[in-house]
Amino acid sequence: MVLPLRRVFVAVFLQVLLAAICLAQTSTSAAYKGVQIDFPASGQLRIDNQFGSVSAETWQEKFIYITTDDQNTGTRGPSVVIETKPPAFVIRVVRKPTAAPSPIALTIKIPATAKVEIVTGGGSVSLRGVPASATIRTGSGDARVEFVDSADADIIARSVRGTVKSELPGLLSENGRVVQAKLGSGKQTLRVNSIGGSINLSLVRSESDSTNARRIRDFDLPENGSPIKAAGTPAPALDTQDVSEGDVIRVDSQLASLNMSVIDRETNRGVLGLAQTDFRLFENGAEQKILQFDSSSAPFDLLLVIDLSGSTREVLNLIRSAAQRFVDAARPSDRIGVITFARESTVVSPLTSDRRLLRERISEMTTASGDTKLYDAIDFAVNQSLHQGKNARRTAIILMSDGLDGSIEGVQGDGSRLGYKDLLSRVSEFDGVVYTLWLNTEYEALSPLDTQPEAFDSGHDRMRELADTGGGVFYEVERLEDLAGAYERVVADLGTVYSLAYRPSDKTRDGKWRAIRVAVVGRPSVVARGKRGYYAN
Repeated sequence: MVLPLRRVFVAVFLQVLLAAICLAQTSTSAAYKGVQIDFPASGQLRIDNQFGSVSAETWQEKFIYITTDDQNTGTRGPSVVIETKPPAFVIRVVRKPTAAPSPIALTIKIPATAKVEIVTGGGSVSLRGVPASATIRTGSGDARVEFVDSADADIIARSVRGTVKSELPGLLSENGRVVQAKLGSGKQTLRVNSIGGSINLSLVRSESDSTNARRIRDFDLPENGSPIKAAGTPAPALDTQDVSEGDVIRVDSQLASLNMSVIDRETNRGVLGLAQTDFRLFENGAEQKILQFDSSSAPFDLLLVIDLSGSTREVLNLIRSAAQRFVDAARPSDRIGVITFARESTVVSPLTSDRRLLRERISEMTTASGDTKLYDAIDFAVNQSLHQGKNARRTAIILMSDGLDGSIEGVQGDGSRLGYKDLLSRVSEFDGVVYTLWLNTEYEALSPLDTQPEAFDSGHDRMRELADTGGGVFYEVERLEDLAGAYERVVADLGTVYSLAYRPSDKTRDGKWRAIRVAVVGRPSVVARGKRGYYAN
């Protein structure tokens, strides 16, 4: 278990002739060097360029390598802002007010183990080689994916107004707008969506990754042969006012964050109105200094994740009604988003404070077909919350399900791509809180094709463990009619959650368990409930 880290902001200013970092300044036509960022194995990466194109390529190196073009950007050109909270990274292109309005092309090399999302507006996207998973979304831009050698991917490509073409053997588009197929065992995942652009899938020969890596490393050596410090290498803190636009700035606060629900055991009610001075925080018995504090009145981003698989058609109105009760009970300052899932996860409503819009979207929820991919849905929700990082709100995921992922023995279906142990690790690293509402759907198994009793037990126990790992609360809902009341109890409990952040005094990363205890000063009957520790990886 890895304690969630506060978002660490790495502002990387890339402009014409990055020789300010790598080489002495040369002519304006000379190519410049890129920036290297350390990247965790199986990390998540979102790339967002609303000002131009993205050209991405997978390789076997364990770091990201980024460059931008120098076309008409001038000396006060574009910036690339990199927001990191391992294992998640967000790379976003921004344009300075003084910059010329010309397109900005972003080029990036990505580790093959990464889970990547690429987003553009009118710019094109090209991807050479498919990593562990890739999602591409464009507005009017075209998208091209080049599979290297033998393809082994689960593919869905759609264009609303453009065309989808495939050069892969035996893989044809449906009505010129959709390709949906599996190549090999489908180990990798590819999702491509474009509104107005065309999509092209092709097969190319691979080039040695070691050759590419060597070319980049050689290219990054200045004339005196001295190596350059990569952006991913920890460096002394810099005063941003004294740093020129050509510099690379890394600010690494390494803050650990906790979300704690405070309950009075004598009354079983939440305790409100506490201040930072009311808390004492200990890691492995050593008291830590609390550096950031959010009171229980601070707003939340609330993500409702609703299981609409199986035979929910008959009870859909009850599920809709319960979700509406949740919206009514939430505080006006809280934003709410709704995600439903079965085989695929669907955003019914993005995060919004518009209650009327939420009610409309919830009333339009429908059941979905296919086996249940519960673990992938939670992973999807975590990724959605990461995209909202710039809003600096606390986040809670509220999951309603019977816990029956298709990967559980005794449940029909292929199940999630993300394994349960990997999901627990993902949830433990999530900078938020996870609540689970387990819905009892057990029935008598009359044949081997029916869901077996042991599977229902596993679903129940895993839903409990997910809430425990996510620092939230597990609720048992024996009857669907009780779901609305359970939602209201979740809202009440969230109103007692305080958020604390500290910088661990023990900075060693030895992989050992660090126990965390939070005490409320002068209140022996009060208990702070949340994550109990983490592994210092």
